Amino acid sequence: MEFRLLGTVSVDTFTGPLPLGPAKRRSLLAALLLSANTPVSIARLTDSLWDDTPPLHARSVIQGHVSRLRALLVGADAEAYGVELVTLGDAYVLRLPETLLDAQRFEELLTLARGQRSPADAVLMFKEALSLWQGPALSGAFAGRPLQAAAHSLEESRLATVEQMARAYAALGEHNRAAAVLRAEAVAHPMRESLAAALMTALYRAGRQSEALDWFHRTRRLLADELGIDPGHELADAYALILRGDPGPDAGREGGRNAPDGQGTAARGPVRPSGGDGGSRGASGDVAVQADRPTGTATAEPPGPPGDLGGAPSPAPPRPLPVPSLAGEPHPTDLLPRAPRGFQGRSAELAALTRAAAGEAPVCLVTGPAGVGKTALALQWAHRNAAAFPDGRLFADLRGFSDTGEPALVEVLREFLLALGVAPRRVPESAAAAAALFRSLTDRRRLLVVLDNARHSATVRPLLPGGTDCVTLVTSRHRLEGLIASDAARPVPLDVLEPPDGTALLAGVLGEDRVLAEPVAARRLAELCGGLPLALRVTAARLAGRPSWTLAGLADELADERSRLTYLDVDDTGVSAALRLTVQQLPQDAVHQLARLGHHPGSHFDPYTAAALAGTDPVVATAALERLAAAHLVTEAAPGRWVLHDLVRLYARGMEPEGGPEALTGVLDHYIATALAAADTAEPGGEPCFVLPEDYRRPVAVRDFVDRATAMHWLATERDDLALAADAARTAGLHDRAWRIILLQWPQVVWRVRDNWSPLLELALDSARAQDDAYAESRVLNLLGWVLTEEGRAAEAIALLERSPALARQAGDRLGEATALINLAVVQAEQGELDTALEDCGRAVGLAREERDAHTEMLALQHLARMQLTANRPHEALASVRTALDLGPEHEEIARRVLLLSTSGEARLALGEESEGILLLDRAAGEAERAGYDEGAVRALQALLRVTAEPEYRKRYEEAVSRLNDDG
Repeated sequence: MEFRLLGTVSVDTFTGPLPLGPAKRRSLLAALLLSANTPVSIARLTDSLWDDTPPLHARSVIQGHVSRLRALLVGADAEAYGVELVTLGDAYVLRLPETLLDAQRFEELLTLARGQRSPADAVLMFKEALSLWQGPALSGAFAGRPLQAAAHSLEESRLATVEQMARAYAALGEHNRAAAVLRAEAVAHPMRESLAAALMTALYRAGRQSEALDWFHRTRRLLADELGIDPGHELADAYALILRGDPGPDAGREGGRNAPDGQGTAARGPVRPSGGDGGSRGASGDVAVQADRPTGTATAEPPGPPGDLGGAPSPAPPRPLPVPSLAGEPHPTDLLPRAPRGFQGRSAELAALTRAAAGEAPVCLVTGPAGVGKTALALQWAHRNAAAFPDGRLFADLRGFSDTGEPALVEVLREFLLALGVAPRRVPESAAAAAALFRSLTDRRRLLVVLDNARHSATVRPLLPGGTDCVTLVTSRHRLEGLIASDAARPVPLDVLEPPDGTALLAGVLGEDRVLAEPVAARRLAELCGGLPLALRVTAARLAGRPSWTLAGLADELADERSRLTYLDVDDTGVSAALRLTVQQLPQDAVHQLARLGHHPGSHFDPYTAAALAGTDPVVATAALERLAAAHLVTEAAPGRWVLHDLVRLYARGMEPEGGPEALTGVLDHYIATALAAADTAEPGGEPCFVLPEDYRRPVAVRDFVDRATAMHWLATERDDLALAADAARTAGLHDRAWRIILLQWPQVVWRVRDNWSPLLELALDSARAQDDAYAESRVLNLLGWVLTEEGRAAEAIALLERSPALARQAGDRLGEATALINLAVVQAEQGELDTALEDCGRAVGLAREERDAHTEMLALQHLARMQLTANRPHEALASVRTALDLGPEHEEIARRVLLLSTSGEARLALGEESEGILLLDRAAGEAERAGYDEGAVRALQALLRVTAEPEYRKRYEEAVSRLNDDG
């Protein structure tokens, strides 16, 4: 007996295949085989058998197919083979020895093949594995989504096996065989880039270079036409390998392009006239290169009369004289500076550059902040890929961020033209003419042009070469979006180094022994430098010149933010100098915004926060942030959410130190205003949780929250920054802002009470007491006491809450007194003092009614009802719940409404009204689940499970508990 998935889903026996019947039954068998010896639930089988909404009788259909399949297996004596189809609760399991399943044998053969030392043995096992395939996987089954995914996974494994077998052939030097097995699959899967790349490599190593290049261009065009994308890294790497003339392992065994006799043909355009090699291209209208007799410098000679670059071709073009070169070989132009020393990491970015360079006339754009290593990356890539550019490599520093100013465009073009062999007297005087000549000369060359430190897209465009085989590599601190739009530049953004690469950079300068002697300090230095290569190199330079200094000692110095930038400057080089050159190019409004961002106490900011810091409005702030982002001084970590690199923040703080207090007060008041708006949206109808400070300044604009979900999301995402803002306020002596910013998070505190709020609230209490403010202390004690109660710290909660009502009365805060009495009553009830708790809670209801505050009255009634239920007074509990629900609209205050419904349901159960009670509790649980209020869902479902064993309630309860545990 044999089970097949690699082809038509079937069961083969000595007497022939079993008559499985319809596609749905084959689908069921396939689903069971894919999880052989593992239970498969009815729900999963349903997904496999139906694509859209399953029929109401789906379970019966599945049971029927299982019954028929079991009968077929029993009739084929499956038990003798150890095969059994078993029912396990709400699932089925097909038990069988895995040797009977073709997919399992396929995987075993692959494992064996990969472990072979001999490529010849590996080829045999790969062939045997592939012979198990008798068509597309899971044929004959209904293609439900799970089975589609499984079939795709199996097909991916088959294709990977073909590629591995081709590599084994290549290891044997049998490149033509490798190409043969790959071609059939590449034809069937024309957009699978790994197949195309492997086929290109096999063809190239078999000496069939033109076919390899043809396959690349065919695939590139197909990807562009069908998907609108450029080749990925595998295809680009294969193309680069061919262009470089890299033989790769064993390339010469079948006579590839790098055979020992050296007669392989380079993958390049027409040979340039140089060293006596060939004539001019005057007949085609191109410029020929000719030696300038008086100076010995190569010159560009037009095919027609002198100066007539567009004239008719000359019948007898002048023969180019040889250009002296070492070893008698062509000597391509090379203006590149030396390769950077101590270059570390950046493998992903180097690979991205290689992919970007695989297109047609590509412009690759390396962007990033000052000091991040853009030039080093560009030069490293250029030197690594020198062989891909046989006609030369040009380099120009455009000095877009320099004190000396940008060079004249015509001067850059003049340098390029002279390097390409144009005589000085024939270089045009205008930039436009020089650019036209440059494009003409590079039209059919394979050339690399590196344009470093570009400031504007307009500076780059005239310097772009004309040839489709030329690659232009641009670096800039700006995003140069204009160049992306006009010339399809492919951005390669550069970020800071990860700590391991930063540590390796230090070791490259200082030596591994010094770094290995203090590995912890080395990593700390890398982190204090923010992963910025420039900062790391300055740090290494300081240490290299002072062998007696320890890494830990310098790390301690850098830890002081007040002097960190000073330590990261040496001579005329350093982080401050690099940032200054970037900042001086900015308009004044962007400079002012950056300076104020340096005083931000948080880790991130949005346009409203930026506006509050700078004293502007969000529209102006957004424009400034866009300019700063274009200069890579701020980073947009998420839509509308920006961050500053630590070293940029320190630099910005020093730009306008006198503006610090104003910026801090502005951002604190912004947080108060925004958190008030969020709390009012999240829990509408209640009184503000405090009065505003006397010197409070409302921001120009405050964020508007459209619904409760967005308000709660803001409070959750801003929690850390709100804590940082409160801490900054305390440090600055602004205690009246500190406790308010913390207290305003009460909707999140209520929603996620288990989320360790007490330390933050204790800081708020310290600030309230620092002001000797009874009003503030009472308000903070109310919330802190309630949190401690929920955390099970009842004794601590009572000690705090007993002081709160008196403080509120002292401050004339009657609603604060009511809230304090409620929270105190809750703890008293938990401690068994039920009569006292009922009395205090009743007093709270009365105070709230006197103040005509429905929100606080509803809160008091909610807790009073719970206490009445505990005291076995269900009628009174129901009356309190009805009064509370009548006070507010149903759509408001979901958490409170859920708790009231739960209490009402439990009261009905206590009165013997079981069906009504279950209905109310189910309603409460449903509303809580829909709102994401897991605490309320757990409470309602717990009460349900005390009176019913319905599996659905058990499942929902466990899911709600799991969500609570996951949240912390």
